[in-house]
Amino acid sequence: MATIVRQKGLPEIKETSEVKIFLKERGIDYDHWKVPDNASDLTDREVLADVEKEELLKKLDNRFETLKKTEGYQSRDLIVLHPNVSGLGEMLAKFDRVHYHTDEEVRYIVDGSGVFGFALKGEKFLVHVVKDDFISVPRNTNHWFYLDDKKRIKAVRYFQDMSGWVPNYVDETNSLD
Repeated sequence: MATIVRQKGLPEIKETSEVKIFLKERGIDYDHWKVPDNASDLTDREVLADVEKEELLKKLDNRFETLKKTEGYQSRDLIVLHPNVSGLGEMLAKFDRVHYHTDEEVRYIVDGSGVFGFALKGEKFLVHVVKDDFISVPRNTNHWFYLDDKKRIKAVRYFQDMSGWVPNYVDETNSLD
């Protein structure tokens, strides 16, 4: 279950229903989708070959079919990050700066964990996502992302249009101070 970390002096939010309300009030979709038990043979592995990634995506396609019908998503892929990924630091450096996309950034975390940060209307907060979390960052929303100390995540990425997923950087710090 996701945890909301707010600016100093404000308590964390850990209860799923409160996380949903907090994020919904800020225009961010969040849900908790249990990864099917029949996918654990693939989610538990650190490294997946391309054929195994496709196999895992097929086991999760019920979510994709729903999103295609309700939100118009056209494609999806699976990102698998772990400490042994070549160039991991450089790859992540693209996303730990405050930026926005002209399309939604939609993620279904199927293993591991990471942190989305948000800068909205003078408020900054973090959303620590873990396995079974679904989050949709609205288009043109200032945010950033980094892996937590485990340096491991598997996430399905859903796209309406790949061209809208280029990061547009803004002059804003990713500090909660």
